[in-house]
Amino acid sequence: MTARNVRVDAEAPGALSVESGETAIGGVTTTTPRSVPVSINVPNNVDPGTYTLDLDITYSYISSGEDRTVTVSRQIDLRVRDDARFQVVDVESNTQIGDSGTVEATIENVGSETAHNADVTFSTQSNSVSVSGGQSGTVRVAEVDPGETATVAYDVGVASDLPVQQYTLSGSVAFEDPDGISRTDSGLSLGVLPRAEQTFALTNVESQLRVAEDGDLIGTIRNDGPVPARSVVVQYTGSDPSVIPAEQSTAVGTLAPGESANFSLPISISGEAEAGLRSLDMAVQYRNDESELRAFEDIVANAEVAPERDRFDVTIENRTIQSGGTRTVDVAVTNNLNETASDVEARLFADDPLDTGDTDTGYVQSLEPGETTTMTLELTTTGSATPGSTYPISLDFRYDDADGDSQLTDTFRVPIDVVESEDGGLPLPVIIVALLVVGTGGLVVYRRRQ
Repeated sequence: MTARNVRVDAEAPGALSVESGETAIGGVTTTTPRSVPVSINVPNNVDPGTYTLDLDITYSYISSGEDRTVTVSRQIDLRVRDDARFQVVDVESNTQIGDSGTVEATIENVGSETAHNADVTFSTQSNSVSVSGGQSGTVRVAEVDPGETATVAYDVGVASDLPVQQYTLSGSVAFEDPDGISRTDSGLSLGVLPRAEQTFALTNVESQLRVAEDGDLIGTIRNDGPVPARSVVVQYTGSDPSVIPAEQSTAVGTLAPGESANFSLPISISGEAEAGLRSLDMAVQYRNDESELRAFEDIVANAEVAPERDRFDVTIENRTIQSGGTRTVDVAVTNNLNETASDVEARLFADDPLDTGDTDTGYVQSLEPGETTTMTLELTTTGSATPGSTYPISLDFRYDDADGDSQLTDTFRVPIDVVESEDGGLPLPVIIVALLVVGTGGLVVYRRRQ
């Protein structure tokens, strides 16, 4: 007949313990067996061998119209195997906040059997920590004998802006025992303590920037650690259209933690820019211990942009010319730029009553910053130039900058004063009028005599 309301209560011997308690499985017929799951805890210090599990089976049945309950005892043998079992005995890591590094875990087979084709897997449950570029990584070890250790390595990344603390990776080992049966030892774990995030500081910033000119942003970059930075490059990363880097970056080499290096980054400021203080977005690009390219972008340089100025100062050493005369004009030209100007060519322009003479251009091979040269040009006046009046003349300059690019300046206007002729005679306009009067009078006398 059917045994109804079957309940199984298991009792384990010695250090073994039953975790599942009494289990009800319902009815059991004479033709259909039922399975009873029994959860048993086996401590690490239990010796391998065969143990007896005591079972008390309680059930009900109907006999002669009466409902009866019976408990019977049974025993089954348990075999506690000492398979390969593993524990983490050492961890080495060079991971860093905001970067990735290598975590090496050394595991030991503390069981009594050899593990074959052992797949060692470590995984993370945190979105801030990655293993082998994802949530987990697996490394295979061909064979681990009892008492033997094996070291497995994983690429572990830690997100930026996290605190320096232990981050847990959970692990397991799936292997084959000497009989070729697949087994898994779970419950491994290890802690990863990353180094602090790599940082840099920008100091001693000096601006040589000026509207409508090429200049340099000069400063000092310091590696605040915690690890050396190789192939360090300082970059301008802003998007301001009026700030035009002549070179996108400048290299300073390798910096140990706490070490500093000076840099100079050439930058042009367009003529449409406004003078004043600018905040320039900067970045530091470097290579880590694994020679992988990294960037530190949380850095700003405050730079003063000076207002636009004339690229050359132009003065006339003697600004007077006699009416109706011709003279040479000495023009003093000073280079106001922060760079050498080469192949500097000046050209003179004048409007009536002034005019240029045979020499209306000047040339100098090069002008260093702040250097002054004198160019001699020729200027004339017509008879209509009024003594005591001032008239303008114009000059412009074409030159090559430090990059070899040809540049043309705006037009410079300088004054010229017209003075009386020094020969003591009448001014040319008066002489012309007098000659006309005398000629007309002579013609009248001639006609009367005729």
